[in-house]
Amino acid sequence: RAAAASATAGGRGAARDGEATDAPPPVEEPEPDLAILDEQTRKLLHASIFILAVLGLWWLWSPTLPALNIFRKIVLWHSATTVDGVQQLVPVTAADAGLVVIILSVALIAAKNLPALIEILLLRRSSVNAGTRYAVRTLVSYAITAIAILTAFGALGLRWSQVQWLVAGMSVGIGFGLQEIVANFISGIIILFERPVRVGDTVTIGGVTGIVTKIEIRATTIRNWDRQELIVPNKEFITGRLLNWTLTDQLNRIVITVGIEYGSDARLALTLLTETAAANPRVLKDPPPLATLDAFGDNALTLVLRCYLETMEIRQGVTTEMHLAIEQAFREHGIGIAFPQREINISARDTIDVRLHRVEPPDHQPPPGPP
Repeated sequence: RAAAASATAGGRGAARDGEATDAPPPVEEPEPDLAILDEQTRKLLHASIFILAVLGLWWLWSPTLPALNIFRKIVLWHSATTVDGVQQLVPVTAADAGLVVIILSVALIAAKNLPALIEILLLRRSSVNAGTRYAVRTLVSYAITAIAILTAFGALGLRWSQVQWLVAGMSVGIGFGLQEIVANFISGIIILFERPVRVGDTVTIGGVTGIVTKIEIRATTIRNWDRQELIVPNKEFITGRLLNWTLTDQLNRIVITVGIEYGSDARLALTLLTETAAANPRVLKDPPPLATLDAFGDNALTLVLRCYLETMEIRQGVTTEMHLAIEQAFREHGIGIAFPQREINISARDTIDVRLHRVEPPDHQPPPGPP
């Protein structure tokens, strides 16, 4: 027989049942940069004033100065349309093309700067958090882009009857080659509406735990505890398994497993575990800590302590404090932490001569005596 290992049995780690192994940084809602919001709002205001001034001057002076109407006389192509059941050709002029350029320019300015104005308005309401503001900004940008594209097509004389075959062909191509991109886009819209994850949430997906830092049209960015950025396709959040640690609150539980030697006082050990948890000021009293004898292991009695914490950022610190306090309490009360025991059986046909020799250290001097 030989005791072969000195590692602690039962595992003293706090990670168990799928819980995160590292303590996350503080989960705080990102504060809006008021200087950037103010700058974007000013750009939106200046651009709106400039565009309205140009359109107003055009409307006032176009009847007086015929040269301003020259673009209406340049026909680029004709668009077929049906009026009262009769098909007619409507000319598309250079003025229409210029109108499309203006529409796209206005949409670009609005999509970039209008969400800042909306966020400033939402900041006045304390009930609207950062995740809601981010979702509203993103949806407004999508809506502005979609309206601008439809308006531009209408200004160029494109009707649904004219582009439906093109759309049908593109749909086939999307179905074969771009289905993942479309699926991620639709999933991004669902995320913004249903909000299973929000910017600032702590999530676990695909074995990676981190904080959501950005939700974009195709993918969501998660920053783990090593400050690495993980790009996750939005479809994974809708079709896969997602663990959101802070969806409703930051209340979380740590699980500490410890193995004690057979023959130890298990009731005293459970009492010490409970008292150690109660003595820690950062462990919640409600729900109360719970210590249980979970199993009769091969080498130890397996005890488990479960206690709750108020926030995510203190997990690692509290786990370390609990480990140190438990080790000290068990040592003071004579409860040993178990280590694996191994039994070795040697079988041989012939007799084996086994001798034990004491090896003296090199600097050891033998005691004086007769030779």
